[in-house]
Amino acid sequence: MYRYQTQHNYDAKPYIDMSEYKKRVLVGNQMLTEQIRKQIEQGKKIFVYDCYPGVDKSSLLSLLKEIDHKLLIDTDTCKLTEEGLHKIFDKNITEDRVFGYMVKDRLESCFDQVKVAEIKKEIDQHKNEIIFIVGVGASLLAKGEIHYYLDLTRWEIQLRYRKGMPNWLFGNPQAPFLTKYKIGYFVEWRLADAHKEEQFDQVDYWLDANDPRELKAIDKEGFYQAFGKIAREPFRMEPYFDQSVWGGQWMKKVFDLSPEADNYGWAFDGVPEENSVNFRLGEHTVTFPTMNLVKLFPKELLGKRVYDRFGAEFPIRFDMLDTFEGGNLSLQVHPTTDYIKNTFGMNYTQDESYYILDATENSCVYIGLKEGINQEQMISELEAANRGELIFDAEKYVNKIPVKKHDHILIPAGTIHCSGKDTQVLEISATPYIFTFKLWDWGHIGLDGLPRPVHIHHGKHNIQWDRDSKWVKENLIHQEQVVKENGECKIERTGLHEYEFIETMRYTFQGEVGVTLKDSVALLNLVEGKEAWLKSCEHGWGPKKIHYGETFIVPAAVKEFVMQAGEGETVRVMIATIR
Repeated sequence: MYRYQTQHNYDAKPYIDMSEYKKRVLVGNQMLTEQIRKQIEQGKKIFVYDCYPGVDKSSLLSLLKEIDHKLLIDTDTCKLTEEGLHKIFDKNITEDRVFGYMVKDRLESCFDQVKVAEIKKEIDQHKNEIIFIVGVGASLLAKGEIHYYLDLTRWEIQLRYRKGMPNWLFGNPQAPFLTKYKIGYFVEWRLADAHKEEQFDQVDYWLDANDPRELKAIDKEGFYQAFGKIAREPFRMEPYFDQSVWGGQWMKKVFDLSPEADNYGWAFDGVPEENSVNFRLGEHTVTFPTMNLVKLFPKELLGKRVYDRFGAEFPIRFDMLDTFEGGNLSLQVHPTTDYIKNTFGMNYTQDESYYILDATENSCVYIGLKEGINQEQMISELEAANRGELIFDAEKYVNKIPVKKHDHILIPAGTIHCSGKDTQVLEISATPYIFTFKLWDWGHIGLDGLPRPVHIHHGKHNIQWDRDSKWVKENLIHQEQVVKENGECKIERTGLHEYEFIETMRYTFQGEVGVTLKDSVALLNLVEGKEAWLKSCEHGWGPKKIHYGETFIVPAAVKEFVMQAGEGETVRVMIATIR
């Protein structure tokens, strides 16, 4: 029987200490009310409260109603009708359960311009009286003398969807979670992120709106200082964990997670688009999306070379997949670059890899096709299996390869693959993360009680049929190359495949080892050992402790740093950068 590690030092609530700015945070309705009253006494008239889609405005509206004012405008009253919104965005939402097309419109297109013009006229007529403008796109109606922005993390939005919150665009509280997420991912979040990026210089106060009962505001200087700090030193984001139909018990036991969940299949610990950062200001913590950093300080974070290639987008992700005592992941394939660009409007695709963080004697991955298979027969059997007519025999067509701890399986887009049960995977991959074409799901039923979506019609156009057993063995399995080795340190290049733009290096060492970044951001994870330290070469930032399984982002601005193993320990660290 497998014996789980029980060191339990994984930090599920990391934060960045900004205590020097503790006087810049306002917590709760009473403090915000007092702040607004002072601003009114100072002669301010027009107050803008821009909101990210999903923000619960009720608490803010309640406190504003208690303050004397002439107008209180909710931007939702200016939205187009749902019929009008569907005419604009149905092309992006599509009829697919999972996939849409990336929106190219602007937030302004969501509003009825006749109503907007009427509101602007009314604002102008009363510009010398107190006016509050609240909601998504509030700054489109007027330039505020005081501008607040209510921000929200991606994970909190997803939790609210599951509890029945509708999309901002549509009154769809009963819609399936996948539908709400798709509308958010392909439409609402894109519109809102572009609008937010344009407002960065205009916002006077940023509000953490993750708990509507206790809004927390930080002023512009504190906000910029906080994100400017982590643009130049290693930091951790707050991870989140989610259940899955194939999920396992490894993370629950090794990371000491809540035992209330039946399993944890996913861990997002290195995906800036999804994760958030916590800033500790004295006794209070404010939480904001990490994407704010990507948009505010892209060159410092990514490096000029990476920024010039990808723009203000974060191109690497680390996440975890746990199937210990669970089941196989879906047999799947990811789109080629042409396909994802033409079909979904994405600029690059979901190249990835499986780093085997832990395994049993039965652990395996399914990857690549067997020699001489009949392509048409395979697709026909997949389609029949998903109609419930037969059980698809994956091993008839796909290589089943045993894996052990610290193997690194490379998976360029177009390669059929999945992780088997009893395997803990650290997924080191390109950032796009929802473009998985499931081909066979082993008969799983989703947590919502419905069969999980399968996309054979997409998948069959992306399977690279020449990636057979021989090709897989020569290109994707055991590709480690020793770069440097001495008595206390061994550095190996483990991937990724030459088709992929990510470089991964594994450091096995005692004592200290230096790392130089070549104008690229880095993600790293301690894949063996209880703990290690990241240290500045120029004393520009204090030492950072990293525990087993934790992911750190190291901005390109760091340039070089030192890793130090725990006393008496030999540790292993995986580092990913952009070639």
